[in-house]
Amino acid sequence: MRIVYTDPAWALDESGRPDPALADIEREVFGAGADLDLGLFADGYLIEGPSFLRHVRGADALVIYRCQVTKELLDAAGPGCKVVARSGVGVDNLNAPLLASYGIAGFNVPDYCGDEVSTHTLALLLALERKVCTQDRLVKAGRWNIHAGGVPRRLAGRTAGIVGFGRIGRTTARKLHAFYGQVWAYDPYVSADLMAGHGVRAADDLGELFAACDAVVIHAALTEETRELVGAAALGRARPGTLLVNTARGRLVELAAVRDALRRGTLGGFASDVFSPEDPNDDPVARALLDRDDVVVSAHRAFLSAESERSLRRRVAQGVMAVLSGDRPPADCRIT
Repeated sequence: MRIVYTDPAWALDESGRPDPALADIEREVFGAGADLDLGLFADGYLIEGPSFLRHVRGADALVIYRCQVTKELLDAAGPGCKVVARSGVGVDNLNAPLLASYGIAGFNVPDYCGDEVSTHTLALLLALERKVCTQDRLVKAGRWNIHAGGVPRRLAGRTAGIVGFGRIGRTTARKLHAFYGQVWAYDPYVSADLMAGHGVRAADDLGELFAACDAVVIHAALTEETRELVGAAALGRARPGTLLVNTARGRLVELAAVRDALRRGTLGGFASDVFSPEDPNDDPVARALLDRDDVVVSAHRAFLSAESERSLRRRVAQGVMAVLSGDRPPADCRIT
């Protein structure tokens, strides 16, 4: 069986090139007889174009990370392809309807990094609240000043909101309760009763959430329905000085609206682990945000820990092996 990993970030060595020796978990799960391919690499993984499509030909299974599932990809892989796995939580590039039309099993791993993402969310939010990054820069530059960056606010009397109340949103709610006096959430697919069971008050719509909260964190999935969900309309309802944190997907947020809200003071700060394109330096609006003291960023690593990465790799490999052995992926991971 031929198993093609299109762009496995974990397979890159210290020099930034794929190293087959790093695929210890995968070889343990698939066995020595598997033809394990770790992607087409040329100063970075190639995940589109003629050379890439030739490379995936004859794959029994595809494991994608940033690669987009398209008709061209599936046609190139050929009729023997039985499963496509997403190495991560999101399904926005997995294209479930297309996989279903081809009769190909598809799955992600929706719960491997809940602790990591929720912790990273709190780290970014508290860095904004306590002006940590501004203080760090100024003190290291020889500008020691207790009040530099502004005076923080007491959180016990403040309200935090969550956009998206799935697995990660619920984990984040538990951690937010340790710092904020109240926690709200908006998710049209989750009942107010379930939220109440987590000590969270339900907002009827996104505008109500922003009007009620002093800080908002985003944990929604990216779909056609949620693209640029947080834009000018929602931010127009925000309280002055509201903090916004995105550790979900870059396209959930309209960055131009964030820029304008920061300039007006509607937003008191913005932190993000995710952008589109991935590197904010490649987008002029995002690049301008990086120059602001009230913006804190990281490089799409909220999911990352040694434990989460190895768990993800094992669960992906086990799900792929299950399909190739005539079974189905685990029910909690399956999308087709």
